[in-house]
Amino acid sequence: MKTWKLLAKVVVVLALLVLALLAATWGVLRLPAFGGTWEGARLARMQQSPQFTNGRFENTPPYVSKLSVLRELHDFLGDEVREPAFEVPVLKMSADDLARPVASGLRSWWLGHASVLVEIDGVRILTDPVLSQRASPFQFIGPARLHPAPLPLEQWKNIDAVVISHDHFDHLDMDTISHLARGGTQFYVGLGIGAHLERWQVPTNQIHEMDWWEHAELKGVTIHCTPARHYSGRTSMNNSTLWASWMIRGPQHALYYSGDTGYADHFKTIRARLGAPNLALIKVGAYGDTWMDIHMNPESAVQAHQDLGATTLLPVHWATFNLAYHDWAAPVVRTLAAARAQGVQVVTPRVGEKFEWGQPFENRLWFQPPPAQ
Repeated sequence: MKTWKLLAKVVVVLALLVLALLAATWGVLRLPAFGGTWEGARLARMQQSPQFTNGRFENTPPYVSKLSVLRELHDFLGDEVREPAFEVPVLKMSADDLARPVASGLRSWWLGHASVLVEIDGVRILTDPVLSQRASPFQFIGPARLHPAPLPLEQWKNIDAVVISHDHFDHLDMDTISHLARGGTQFYVGLGIGAHLERWQVPTNQIHEMDWWEHAELKGVTIHCTPARHYSGRTSMNNSTLWASWMIRGPQHALYYSGDTGYADHFKTIRARLGAPNLALIKVGAYGDTWMDIHMNPESAVQAHQDLGATTLLPVHWATFNLAYHDWAAPVVRTLAAARAQGVQVVTPRVGEKFEWGQPFENRLWFQPPPAQ
C-alpha cells in the first residue's frame, strides 16, 4: 500500500511539473518578441490571398519536408569550420553619412547576413535589418553575431523604408524594427507580418502589408512584393505569414532582393513581369542537401541571378550567424566558382564596404585566413 501511495505522489508531482512547464512555455510564447496574432480585417485579407490554403500560406507546389533526424545529426556532427578562426574585417560606417541627403544613383552596403543598406534613385532602404547581437527572441541566448555590425543600432536614422522577406528571427528583429519605427521608417512586409509590427508599437500608417505582385510607391520608387519559396512562423513552422522577395524600381535603376528561398521558376516569372534588375542581392548561405526546396545553394543562386537577367550579383545570407552545417565561408567560395563558370559578375564587399553601381570595384578575398606572420 505504501508503494502505491508513493507512486501516486510521484505521478502527482510529475503532472504538476508538466503543467508548470506548459504554463511557462505558454507564457514565454506570449512575449512581444514572438509577435502578434491575426484577426478581423487583417485575417480576412490573408484568407483571400491565392497563397492561403487550409488555414496557412503555401508554396506552389506545396513544400514537402525532406528533413531526416539521422541525416541532420550526421551533418551536425561533421567537422566543417562553421565559425571564422580570425577576426572578420568590418568597415565602420558613420552616422554622419545617414544625415546627408540621398544622392542619385545606386549603391549598397552589406551589413552582414541578409541586411543591406541600399540607396536607389534618392531613396534609402534596408533589407531585413537585424542589427542586434543575436538572431533570437532573447539577447542572452541564441545564434550570436560572428562580427559586429558596421554601425551600432542606436545610431541608425533617416531610413526611408525597410523591406522584410519573412518573419524568422534572423530576418525580423524586434529591437531593430522598434528603433527604426521611431524615426518614421516605412515598412513593407508580406501579409500577416504587420501584426508583429503592431505588437511592437509601430504606427499603422508606417506598415504596408502586401501580397505577391502588389506594389507601392515611395518618393518616385516602386516597391514590388514578389514570390519566393520558403516558410514562416515565429513560434513554430506553421506558415502563418507570407514570405516574399522584393523588386525595387526607381526611374533609373532596379534592385532585387531574394529573401530566403529555394530555387524555382519564380525568378524567370519576376523577370518576365517586372524586367531585369541592375543589382541582385541573392541568398547563397545556410543550405543543406535536405533543405534545397526552401534554401537554395550557391550554384542555384547563380542560376537564379541568370534567370533574373541581373547585371551584378551581391551574395547575402552568410558570414554573420552560424545557422547551417557547411563551412562558414563555403557559400561565397562556391558562389565565386559557379559565377566564373557561368560568366556572372559578382561583388564580394567586406561588411560595411560600399559598392557603387557603375564604378570599378575590387573584390578582396577577405574571407580567407590571413597569411601566417
